[in-house]
This record gives sequence, C-alpha cells and structure tokens, in this order.
Amino acid sequence: MRGSCATFSPEGAVRPDRYTFPDDDPRSACYLRAMSQLPTKAQILDWISENPTLTAKRDIAKAFDIKGADRIDLKRILKELEAEGHLEKRKKTYRDPDRLPPVSVLQVRAPSRDGDLYAQPLEWHGAGVEPVVLVITRASDPALGEGDRILARLTAVHGDGHNYEARVIRRIGSSPRKVVGIFRKDSESGRILPIDKGAATEWTVAPDATGGAKEGELVEAEQAGPKGRLGLPRARITARIGDPTEPKAVSLIAIHQHGIPDDFPEEVLAEADRMKPAGLSGREDLRDLPLVTIDPEDARDHDDAVFAEPDTDPKNEGGHVIWVAIADVAHYVTPGSELDREARRRGNSSYFPDRVVPMLPDRLSGDLCSLHEGVPRACIAARIVIDASGEKKSARFVRGLMRSPASLTYQQAQAAKDGNPDEKTAPFVETVIEPLYAAYAALKSARERRQPLDLDLPERRIRLGEDGVVESVNFTERLDAHRLIEEFMILANVATAEKLIEKKTPLLFRVHEEPPQDKLESLRDTADAAGLTLAKGQVLETAHLNRLLHEAAGRDESELINLATLRAMTQAYYSPKNFGHFGLALRNYAHFTSPIRRYADLVVHRALVTAHGWGEDGLSEQEIEKLDATATHISETERRSMTAERDTTDRYLASYLSERIGAEFTGRISGVAKFGVFVKLDETGADGLVPIRNLGNEFFHFDRDAGTLMGANTGTIVMPGMRATVKLVEAAPVTGGIGLELLTLEEADIDRGPRRTQRRGKPGQHVPKGKGPKGKAPERRKLVRTKRKDAKTATKRKRSART
Repeated sequence: MRGSCATFSPEGAVRPDRYTFPDDDPRSACYLRAMSQLPTKAQILDWISENPTLTAKRDIAKAFDIKGADRIDLKRILKELEAEGHLEKRKKTYRDPDRLPPVSVLQVRAPSRDGDLYAQPLEWHGAGVEPVVLVITRASDPALGEGDRILARLTAVHGDGHNYEARVIRRIGSSPRKVVGIFRKDSESGRILPIDKGAATEWTVAPDATGGAKEGELVEAEQAGPKGRLGLPRARITARIGDPTEPKAVSLIAIHQHGIPDDFPEEVLAEADRMKPAGLSGREDLRDLPLVTIDPEDARDHDDAVFAEPDTDPKNEGGHVIWVAIADVAHYVTPGSELDREARRRGNSSYFPDRVVPMLPDRLSGDLCSLHEGVPRACIAARIVIDASGEKKSARFVRGLMRSPASLTYQQAQAAKDGNPDEKTAPFVETVIEPLYAAYAALKSARERRQPLDLDLPERRIRLGEDGVVESVNFTERLDAHRLIEEFMILANVATAEKLIEKKTPLLFRVHEEPPQDKLESLRDTADAAGLTLAKGQVLETAHLNRLLHEAAGRDESELINLATLRAMTQAYYSPKNFGHFGLALRNYAHFTSPIRRYADLVVHRALVTAHGWGEDGLSEQEIEKLDATATHISETERRSMTAERDTTDRYLASYLSERIGAEFTGRISGVAKFGVFVKLDETGADGLVPIRNLGNEFFHFDRDAGTLMGANTGTIVMPGMRATVKLVEAAPVTGGIGLELLTLEEADIDRGPRRTQRRGKPGQHVPKGKGPKGKAPERRKLVRTKRKDAKTATKRKRSART
C-alpha cells in the first residue's frame, strides 16, 4: 500500500526517488530502514551493466544511497564479486570482464572481403571468445587503415557476425611500438631485452602480460602503457617465437621484428587451391618458341624466360629479335580477390638464406606461375627488335601460352657459351645460347654508350648446412650470364613503360632520383681523401660517377669509393608519376619482369591487359584511383624487406664468427662515428665496430664535416679507407653485433701506452702545468692542435671552392 516500506525498498528500482518527509512522518523511518539494506550482488551487476560509465565504488554507493559504515560492507561485496570473476577492478573502477567498456581503444584490422571494417578490442579481458567489433564510419571520420588505433564508442548489438558496433571518436595513432627480444623473469614480473643492436632500453612486463613466456625465450611484444618503474616502458607479450639459440630462429627474428606477414589466411590459401592452369583460349601459342629460364642454382621460382634470334628483316642488318616472357600472374590474381588483397598487403616477397616469405601462396609462386621446364604456362611476352648497335627499334606484347624446353642455371649457360656444355645445354648451344649472347653483345654496346652507374660490389653468399648452421660465407662470381639476363630484363622494363606511355595507360614507374647535394659533397670528400676527383660545377650524370669508379678500380680504395658512391644514391621507389631512373640513365622505366614477387609488376601487367583489351582482369577504376597509395605502400614494404634481409645477414655473419673470438682479421675502415669506427672485414665482408675505447689510449676528436677522428696525443687521423688489422672480441648472433679491437692502422701511430688522464709525478711532487715526466706533452699537444687546424682549413677551402 502507498507509504509502506515496500514502496521505498530498493528492490525493483536501482535508485529511489529523493523523497523529503517531515521528521514526524512515519514514512521517514520506514525509508531510512529500507535504505540501510545493502543491494544484492545481482543488483550491483545489473547496475554496472546498465551504467558502464558509472562503475567506481563511489558511483555505486551513490546509486544505492549507501553511506557511513555501510560503505565497508559494499567494499566487501565488490571484492567478493571480483574474486568470483564477475568483476574486474581497473584502477578505481569495476567492470564486467566479459563486456567491453562503452568507450574502448580498438586496433583496426584489414577490410573484409565485403569491404567491412572490423577492429580488435585491446581492452578485452574476458574468459570467453573475443567479441567481434564492426566499425561504422562516417564521412567526417579520418581514413582508417590496418593497424590504426582508434578511441571508439561501443554499442552492444546482436548483429549478424558481430557483437558490438563502434563509432569513431578519434584516431589515436597507428600500431603501438613493438619489440622483439629475450624474456627474462625477475622477482616481481619480467623484462624484455631487445635484440636490436641499436636498442639499449629494456621493457618491463607485468605478471599478467607475459603470455606464458618462459625464461630465455624469444618473444614479440608491444607497448602496453606509459613508462613504469625505473622509467622503463611497459610491454605486453603478443607472441612467443621460440629458442633464440636455434639456427633457424635467425630469419624468424627479422620476420617478427619487422612485421613481415608470414602466414597466409585460410581464405587466401583456399582461393589459390581452386586455381586451374590457364588454357590457350584468348592467347597466342608460343609453345614452339624455345624460351629458356636462366636462374641461380637455388632458385625457388622461375618467372622469366628468354629467347633471341637474328632479325631476318633486310632493313635491320645485324639486328636481333629478343623475346622476354613473364608468368601471367594477373590471370590468377584478379583485382579485389583475396589473393590480391594479401599480395598488396605483403607488397613483395622477402628472401632469407634459409627461407623465403612469398608474396603469393606456393600453389601460384611455385606451380602455376612458375615457368617449369616442359609444362605449358600462361605468360605475357614482349617481342623486342633491336638494331646491331643495341638500340630498340620496336616492341609488341602478347598474352600467350609457352612451354620452356629447359631450365638452366647461370653456371650452365656460361659454361656452354665458353665451350663446355653439359648434357642438358648441348642441344641448345647453336639455337638458343649463342643467339642469346650475340644479342647481349649488342645490348652491352648500347649500355656502354648510355653509361648507367657501374658499381662493382661483390654479392655475398651465405651457405647453410641441413641443421641451419652457417657452413661458409663466400662472394659469388659475377658471370656474363648474369649480365645477359639483367640487360634483357632492363630492355623489357623499358619497352613496357614506353608502350604504356604510348597507350596513355596509368601505371607505376620505378623512380630513382639523382643524389642530393649534401651526399655528393660527402662523396667528394671521400674521393679527395683517396687522391681522386669527382667532377663538379656541372649537371651530374652517371658518366661522371663512372669516371670516378674507373679511376679507383685496381686501387686499394676501390671498394671504399664504390661503397661511398652507393651511399650517395637516393632510395629508389614506385610512383604513378615518371621522374626517370638516374642510376640506369633511363627516362622511362617500370618493373614488368617479376610479378610473382613484386606487386608493382602485377600492377604493370594489369595495365598491359587494359591497354591491349585482353580481358576483364586489367586495372580497375578503383585501382587507378589509389595508385598513389599503392606506390607509397609497396615502397615501404620493399624497404622493410631489405632491412629485414640485411639484419638477417648480419646475424648469420655474427653466428659464423662467434666460434673465432680472439682471432685476427684484416679489413678496411668503412665508416667513422663519434663513438668509434666501422671496419669491413676482407674475409667475409662483415662490418664490425671498434668502440672509441678500443682505438688506443688517448682521446679522439671527432670532425663531423671531414668524417674523421684525430688522436689528442699522437695527432693520428683516422678516416674511411684506411687498412686495419683487428681482433674479434665479440660476436652476438642474436643481435648481429660484432665487436672489434684495433691492432694496427695503416700509416698511423696508435698510442698503446697508459691512458694519460692527468699529469704524473712522484708522490707528493708538484708537477707544473704543461710539464710531464718527459717534458714533451706541450710539444705534442701543439702538434695535434696544428694538425687539427690544418685539416679544418683544408675542408673549408674545398667547400668554398665548390660553392
């Protein structure tokens, strides 16, 4: 009845209306008596569920009008709910661990097949299956991509395939900082020691963020919050990689460290498995054309084949007809497919000594799109006519079906040309191999006139045993067979770019811009120090750089000048705008020859399909609209792979040298920094660091402009190019770091005496300022100051003369 205690009981109402009664009204005592009753656990859980933004203890107490000593009982109930797993306490608030907070941080995933955007909740702590969150975007929202982090407002729904819908509040950055390192347990929680040789900061790991990692295990982690104790960043382990001492962990470290995708989603593999070999329909029959593949001995795929023959046109006497056939990947990987999305995400294949991380599943890269011997394969081929001097006269492209009669190695092709054919190459010497080399001779003459950059940098080859341990490190011999294939591929790439420009079809160019002035100045300084000259005061051409390289050839400084020239170059990249290729001295250049391992080449193949009207699998309007974004993305993935491959090589070299600690090596200084010098070892090509403390027992002054170090006592100037003998003192396979100690330095006086940090005399004896035991310190310091002044003056004069 009205006014009874039941009317004011909190049962059935989360928060009663705020009644005011006169003190003598009997309802007042009834109300107070009802309010002294604590809410049930179910009522508290219902409140938290319906009011997820008001979950602090004070909010709950206010909701149920709990005051005074009753707050102690409320605290006890909340702790019981937490212990039972119904609630999770985060700072001063409580929440249901099986529900997401109404405002959450999410990480955006790749778009689904239907174009829907889903996100991973980063604040999920429930015991069940992680909820699916669909991001509902508005026109005013920022463009979102895979890996972006957003702050979003969530609404629980019972939708088809998802549990929450998210509205973007703001984007808060891309993927969090990640680290790959060794997990170490300590008394409180754990730490991660980064394996990156450039990282010195450890990361702390909370007890509930270890992901089950074991002591000494290699793990991948991401930053989980602001800096914690001792000012170290906090981390949450996201993946356990395994034992870091296992030889096959070397490439895995780089793959995880650089975020290279190495597992194909099931839907991508399923789509690849459904593919069937292409037939002759709509294609030109090239199966009788003896297109051979020429690849390294350990080639994992064969995506290009070549053939050449003399041109029978009397108007082109001495000319050649060259065929370059490339696997027709565009037939299998069509725009908007699962294969296409994954290939674009990867951007390219990544190659390591023990494995390859392919851009496409093996069903394509190792089978349908690999030009195997004796098997019909779909291809896009360029028929290019050159004259006797190697200049291109014409080119046409066909979509065809080919069947390679032979898969050869570089060594086989070269041996056959040199008069030592084996059973496989003997039938092809006159009909295939000799015409190929004849066409190459013409292309070589054209190359000499064009003068592309002619760097001489031997390729290092790491051989692994079956157990994954490095057996040897050698430099591969560069044969004419290598150069032949290189020139044929360049010719095909040029013909492709020019054909698409002619047909006014959008494409991706391979761009290499000329080096910036500051890098050229550094190269000139290096050349001057070696007694060589780089032309100045004119528009730079590759011929000027080649003249410098040829002058250095045969001298001790040759490798140094080649490396310095390489470092002066800009990074090549992809662009829908044509800025030319400086290094190759070409106006028009596009990548056409490796669509198995480069997404850029696949885009160019589609452009050819569109330009020639070969089918519906050409460039779509959507692709054309996002060519800029695609170019930026695949340029970044290319750099990512190059860095990962280089880091892997460093780690394998460190592993190889780790058994030779204490051994002496000869090498050459390849770089100078304030903290020490880098020495490239002659035997393996590995780069090791001589820390400044291991240079000698004196202080060294660093001249940033000249790129040199000068000893304070001896006046010794240490610069790139100097020959050195070093002792190996450290080789860390996990980081790839190699530490060296300097033993001798070409034409240099290294101070091996005790380090002179103060003036010395007999105990209690006063040593006048500027006087040492032998009285020679002032003269020595004066000499050093004079040398330093002369070196700076010479540098200023050189720079002044250039400007």
